[in-house]
Amino acid sequence: MPGPPPRQRIRIKTEDDDDNEDEHDFTMERTIKAELLDELPADDPCAMGSRRDIHRLNFLMGNLGTLLGLMHTARLPQPRRLVELGAGDGRFMLRLARYLSRRWKSVEVLLVDRKNVVTTETRGGFAALGWSVDVVTADVFDWLRESSPHSVDAIVANLFLHHFPAPQLSELLRLAAARTRMFAACEPWRSRTALAFSRTLRFIGCNAVTCHDAVASVRAGFAGRELSALWPKDNHWQLRERSARLFTHAFVAEHVGERPYA
Repeated sequence: MPGPPPRQRIRIKTEDDDDNEDEHDFTMERTIKAELLDELPADDPCAMGSRRDIHRLNFLMGNLGTLLGLMHTARLPQPRRLVELGAGDGRFMLRLARYLSRRWKSVEVLLVDRKNVVTTETRGGFAALGWSVDVVTADVFDWLRESSPHSVDAIVANLFLHHFPAPQLSELLRLAAARTRMFAACEPWRSRTALAFSRTLRFIGCNAVTCHDAVASVRAGFAGRELSALWPKDNHWQLRERSARLFTHAFVAEHVGERPYA
C-alpha cells in the first residue's frame, strides 16, 4: 500500500508581502479568445498533455500558496462544504486539501466542471484525508442557479474566471455571492511579465495546446481591481485584490457578519 505523498514546502503569500511589480504597469485591453483545451475531447492526447502542463504552471505560478494565503487572511472557520468551479481533473483541489486537512476535518468537496476527468486515484486521495468528494458534471452557471442560497462555506476558482467576458463574469460572481461565505480566485495577471513568460513555454516542454492557451489566458486575465468592480455592491463583503508573485492575479471576497446556512 503506497505511503502518503511527500510534503512540499509551500510559502503562503499574504497581503503583507511585497508584490513583484507594480500592478498598474500594463494597460493592455482585456481580450478573450477561445482556448484549445476547452474544445478538445477529454481523452485527446493533446488535452491530457496540456492538463499535465497546467499542473507544472500552477507550481511555477505559486497558485497553491497564494490561494492558501487568501483563505488564511479571510479567517474562514471550519467549513462543511467547499466548492471548486472549473475544477478540471481535481488534482489542484486535492493538493489544497492536503494542507487544509491539517486543521479542517471531514469537509465535503464539490468539483464542478463541464467535463468529468477526475480519476479514481484523485477520489481516493480525498478519502485518505477523511474528506468526501462529489464530482458535478455541469455548466457552472446551471449549477450555481440550481444550488440553494447560503449553501456553501467557500468557493474557489483557479485559472477559470478569465474565460468569461465581463457581463457573464458579473453574473457568475453575483450567483456565487448569494451562495457562499467566501470566494477566492487565482487568475492570470495581465502584465508584461506574464505575457513574456507565456510566450516561452515551449522551451520548458509545454505542448502546442498549452502554448496557445497560455498567451490567450494572459490577454484575458485581470489587473488592478477589475474583479472587485464586478462583485455585487454590498457593504457586507470585504474585498481584497492584488497581483501575486510574478504571474498571478489574486482575489478574495469575505462575507462579514453572520449568515444563515442552508
